[in-house]
Amino acid sequence: MADSNFSLPTSIDETEARMLALDYVPERSLATVVHLALRLGRPVFLEGEPGTGKTEVAKTLAAMLGRPLIRLQCHEGLDLAGAAYEWNYARQMLEIRLAEGQGLDRAALAAELFSERFLIKRALLQSIDPANPVAPVLLIDELDRADEPFEAFLLEVLSDFQITIPELGTIKAAQPPVVVLTSNRTREIHDAVKRRCLYHWVDFPTVRRELQILQKRMPQLRLDLSREIVAFIQGLRKLDLYKLPGIAETLEWSRALLELDAMVLDPEVVQNTLGVLLKYQDDIQRVQGSEAARLLDEARIAARGLQEASRA
Repeated sequence: MADSNFSLPTSIDETEARMLALDYVPERSLATVVHLALRLGRPVFLEGEPGTGKTEVAKTLAAMLGRPLIRLQCHEGLDLAGAAYEWNYARQMLEIRLAEGQGLDRAALAAELFSERFLIKRALLQSIDPANPVAPVLLIDELDRADEPFEAFLLEVLSDFQITIPELGTIKAAQPPVVVLTSNRTREIHDAVKRRCLYHWVDFPTVRRELQILQKRMPQLRLDLSREIVAFIQGLRKLDLYKLPGIAETLEWSRALLELDAMVLDPEVVQNTLGVLLKYQDDIQRVQGSEAARLLDEARIAARGLQEASRA
């Protein structure tokens, strides 16, 4: 009998609570989409700015359901061999030489060469392997980085959870994996892929949600400093920057401030740590100096507002 702790959630509230227990703070709309994807057996497609927690959803689901996580990191030039399977040609050649030396039947050898023992299984094939004791969570990360023709191959996997190998036949999952696709929207993903998924746009968090995330992930951080950090980063996101800081940068900056034993934000520590938050020199130059001082002043005012609101 399956462990009830790892069974599928039965309600949106339970989905939200179980994600929250693993320190992932979902919006209600995201918890709804995740719940429906799990109950309906549909892939979920998460699109949004980098650093907004899309990849973390798949990691959280794997932990929540007690299933292995299989990750396919997409990149330019990704093909069938890198994503699904390839034949072990070196081992096949060795087998041919051994067979020739032993005088084995050529027809029998040809059939054997394209059996499963010569098959190298990559992420997609691993995720639908009928031998899996439990269906894994498959993360297809940053699909927008892959070339458009790769999406056509994904359609069979997303529709029927199967892969057709010409030399071997069709391999179909005994239990469909939980599939999470992410995209940073550097290009549009084809409608045929989106139609097979439940869609959700993952936006930058609100002030209150970001503060909750920070308190969950870094409880050792002083609450007044947490408020200032969140208010400062929320202010940064209002600027016209090349790359806005995401939740990942919020957490990284917070860790850096802890390491520096910062009790509050001050102009010097902000100036010296901008490279933790911003990854482009043009953005750093845009914020340095008077702009950083202005943002810091506004952050202090906003932090005091948060404190007063929490007391009300």
